[in-house]
Amino acid sequence: MRSVDELTAAELLDGLPSRVHEVYAPFVRDIPDHPAFMEGGRSWSYRKFSEAVDAAAKYLADLGIRPGDRVMIASENSVALGAMLFAASKLDAWGITVNPRLSAREIDLIGTHSGARRVLFNAALSKEAADHASRVGAKIDAVGPFGGIGIGPLNADAPAEPVEKDGKRQVAGLLYTSGTTGAPKGVMLSHRNLLFTAKTSGILRQSGPADRIYGVLPMSHIVGYTILLIATLMHGGTLYVVAKADPAALAHAIAEEGITSLFGVPATYQRLLEHKAVKGIQRLDRGKLRVMAVAGAPLDLDLKKRIEDEFGIPLLNNYGITECSPGLSGVRSEHPVSDESVGPFLPGIEHRIVDRQGKKVATGEVGELHVRGPNVMLGYYRAPELTAAAIDGQGWFNTGDLARVNGEGHLYIAGRTKELIIRSGFNVYPAEVEAVLNAHEQVVQSAVVGRPVDGNEEVVAFVQLLPGASVSAEDLKAYTAQQLTSYKRPTELIVLEALPSASTGKILKHKLREMAIERAGAKSPGAVAAG
Repeated sequence: MRSVDELTAAELLDGLPSRVHEVYAPFVRDIPDHPAFMEGGRSWSYRKFSEAVDAAAKYLADLGIRPGDRVMIASENSVALGAMLFAASKLDAWGITVNPRLSAREIDLIGTHSGARRVLFNAALSKEAADHASRVGAKIDAVGPFGGIGIGPLNADAPAEPVEKDGKRQVAGLLYTSGTTGAPKGVMLSHRNLLFTAKTSGILRQSGPADRIYGVLPMSHIVGYTILLIATLMHGGTLYVVAKADPAALAHAIAEEGITSLFGVPATYQRLLEHKAVKGIQRLDRGKLRVMAVAGAPLDLDLKKRIEDEFGIPLLNNYGITECSPGLSGVRSEHPVSDESVGPFLPGIEHRIVDRQGKKVATGEVGELHVRGPNVMLGYYRAPELTAAAIDGQGWFNTGDLARVNGEGHLYIAGRTKELIIRSGFNVYPAEVEAVLNAHEQVVQSAVVGRPVDGNEEVVAFVQLLPGASVSAEDLKAYTAQQLTSYKRPTELIVLEALPSASTGKILKHKLREMAIERAGAKSPGAVAAG
């Protein structure tokens, strides 16, 4: 197999199918009995999975799903989720994956904004999905061979979007981020966006039918959706489906179940080492593991060295963003590095690094990273003004990240121009958390910042209360738990008499961040752990 750097963008685009559900067809034909998935000890062959997708597509059509409709699926990682996403593709509907651990408020915001024709809940797999299904009066039924699926009511008023014959213009997936305003933003990713990244990813990692990929990152987020689900089936591998992260189960799978490829966030590897220490394991068994990749948060170099020493293979750092499907750069296995580089850009990805005036900076200097390529989203759904602000007339997408490129072409991320917090690989936008806190009747204002911890970031909230307020930090903890999914909840809630501000009234978040870091590990009145 040629290395990814020997291929041009044109070669990567050549031969791509029109729709994502077509990626596994060659393996249904050539190796029909080869396992496409392993889930809970059960194997799903390529033939069996293809039949399941066909049956799910027929059922969705019977439910009134039309080409151009949006179909929202709340599910933990599962074969059922994969089948329903590919079934939506067969119908030319848009698949929307959401984590069932989102709160009712978050689920409903996405459903309303997207104009979803139906919302499906994998109630058989998690209590959270079952609770959501019950809340909306969903009927529990089987979708193809998958039982225990909650079928939400038909949104008869939802208009169907136009269908494009060309896969580069037709939306395959609508993935939601909260956005810096706290309102949901739907990222429209075309079939070509996803297929281009999936093909590149498989070649980058030299994937093939002999590979067994550990699917721990959620398919409700872009890496799990593209790099794990689509790319695995596009290259004939086997996806080991994992509903919830468990370091003990991961260690066992690597040692005993033939896992060859692991893609995680830094916290995935941090918890693996913690499991080793707690259990007193002398050395974790590497088994057949040959590729370890990481993305989603800054990689601590001490963690990188420790995990590489443990398994004897490099931990390959990568960089991407939902709006870019997500892959932009990655360290190559044949050229590992010892620093924090996120590797060279992938083929087909143009980049420029500019200063505040939009002028290109010199090699090695830090500036704002803009990219262009076949992986860049079509835009934000129902938000033309946001799309115009993110993608200029020449197709350049502003990542909002500060970066530099060295003389060898390696990319380094210096920071974020946005206030985005990345917690265990999940995006947390301070504005959304602040909006929830500010809605409390006894809260004057709030400010949320990120605080670095080992291989991760955590959420810290500062709150100013009304004079004479009776609400406590514990009360606010319970309040946010009802409104926000677990990874968005503040780790620490700190009540201040007043939030530091400039003469303009703007809250000085850099001072709060400094305060949060100073308080790390300290217990004091007015601060409580919240998740």
